[in-house]
Amino acid sequence: MPFAVDALGVTLAVRLTPKASHNAFGEVLALADGRSALAVRIAAVPLEGAANAALIAFLAKALAVRKADVAIRSGESSRLKIVRISGDGPAIGQRLEALCG
Repeated sequence: MPFAVDALGVTLAVRLTPKASHNAFGEVLALADGRSALAVRIAAVPLEGAANAALIAFLAKALAVRKADVAIRSGESSRLKIVRISGDGPAIGQRLEALCG
């Protein structure tokens, strides 16, 4: 799975595709280094942080958390991002499991 759960939240690996026709979750991808990441398509363009802001808003809505609880920990300027979602880790993990299949 592309995420790790703890009591205070979830750390999620995301491979972001900006300029998509609509916002959507994709499949879980196997990366070349053996890790996995959740593919996410975002309609926003990657200019001045618009795609990152749209990713945060999309994840917050899909996982029923506040936008303030979603933070990009690394990969601000790359497609592969590590996102931290604060809150009830097990509950967020269950929602992600449902989204990832």
